[in-house]
Amino acid sequence: VIRTLMEIEFRAPVTFLVGENGSGKSTFIEALAAGANAITVGREDVEHDDTLSHARELSRVLTLRWNRKTGRGFFLRTEDFFNFARRIEGIKNELQAQIERYEEELLSNPRDDGIQRAIGYMRGQKMELVRRYGHNLDHNSHGESFMKLFEARLAPKGLYLLDEPEAALSPLRQLSLISMVKQMIAQDCQFIIATHSPILMAFPGAQILSFDTVPISPVSYDELEHVRITRAFLSDPEAFLRRL
Repeated sequence: VIRTLMEIEFRAPVTFLVGENGSGKSTFIEALAAGANAITVGREDVEHDDTLSHARELSRVLTLRWNRKTGRGFFLRTEDFFNFARRIEGIKNELQAQIERYEEELLSNPRDDGIQRAIGYMRGQKMELVRRYGHNLDHNSHGESFMKLFEARLAPKGLYLLDEPEAALSPLRQLSLISMVKQMIAQDCQFIIATHSPILMAFPGAQILSFDTVPISPVSYDELEHVRITRAFLSDPEAFLRRL
């Protein structure tokens, strides 16, 4: 599908890239992130992440055209989220360690304004991280932490590139994500999401592009194999299981 790709126009505020594993949808969304120089939620930025070297190579042969280019938004893979959670906890722990060191110095120099200002600044930085992400992302469930990240990082007029966000989310939290996306669309955001989730794909008015066809082509929700198989299974799971 990548070799035959000529042009894709993202016609809706929400576009879903769907297809079987290995169909190319994740590779394509990674290349979009590289081409747009998107902010990444993870350990490395898009220019230095070794796992995105193939995406940077592909991005060099893509031409992106914009109605309005934005520097807001981010690119997120599920595995990057866990690295991000650990990084936030590491920063908070480092701030706390620095606060404790300065507090020890303050015992010997109680009138040192510089030390007092430094302690106040670092406490403020730590409190801001707690305000945005909670006390401990690692200690929450994956779904809770994932949703806190979204709540903290979504901003108006942003471009959000998401690769299989449902991996960390229960069905109920997938519905919460849909609600959040709907709110951000009202603030002029755009979402391009690679997914296997029939729940997410049901987003009203979304454009759905199938990577199971050559070339990539639009498909309706009811035509999706993910949807047809899920509906058939839920209507009679025993019949499916007997055939296995």
